[in-house]
Amino acid sequence: MRQPLIAPSILAADFSHLGKQLAEAREGGADLIHIDVMDGHFVPNITLGPLVVEACRRATELPLDVHLMIQAPERFIDRFARAGAACLTVHAEAAPHLHRLLQMIHHHEIKAGLAVNPLTPLTVFEEALPYLDRALIMSVNPGFGGQAFIPASLSRIARLKKLRDALNPGCEIEVDGGVVPENSGSLHRAGTDILVAGSAIFNQHASVRENLAALRRGLPTS
Repeated sequence: MRQPLIAPSILAADFSHLGKQLAEAREGGADLIHIDVMDGHFVPNITLGPLVVEACRRATELPLDVHLMIQAPERFIDRFARAGAACLTVHAEAAPHLHRLLQMIHHHEIKAGLAVNPLTPLTVFEEALPYLDRALIMSVNPGFGGQAFIPASLSRIARLKKLRDALNPGCEIEVDGGVVPENSGSLHRAGTDILVAGSAIFNQHASVRENLAALRRGLPTS
């Protein structure tokens, strides 16, 4: 079983030293940088915009995994794509015209992802998977970092993996929320290809390198 990619979420990073934190993530073995964009409407928090994505693009060579937790994401696809996103993930709950939205993302020749909240039925993926490069399971309620993992997410990932294997084996399964060393192995065994972690990587308890190593130690070796 291939080891999952690890995508540190800069939501938990120290923004007064963001360039340094991005460098530490790359040097510590991170595979992607996850950027959570929140608008204060779709989720009860406001975070980052295209200018921050553009700054991250200048500061790191790692691919930028941009997660749009916003209403009417079609208004901003062009801006985030031009800012340097390697993948744009939108929420099934935020857009009534998903097919058109995924086409818009692919028009920019970048990866397209679809995210679902913890109680959103997985049936949306039955139709969407053929158009996806990435399928994201939210394992916390979106809006804030540092939340505890929702255990039922493991069975949702396993069910999504069965759908993915049948409909689009090339699509990556991503999980976002409450990812820690203690559950990274279980998440991978359930079918996760990309682990998003924020406060488990960017914190005051250990260095970014040490925290990335701890996440990898929790993974199965074969």
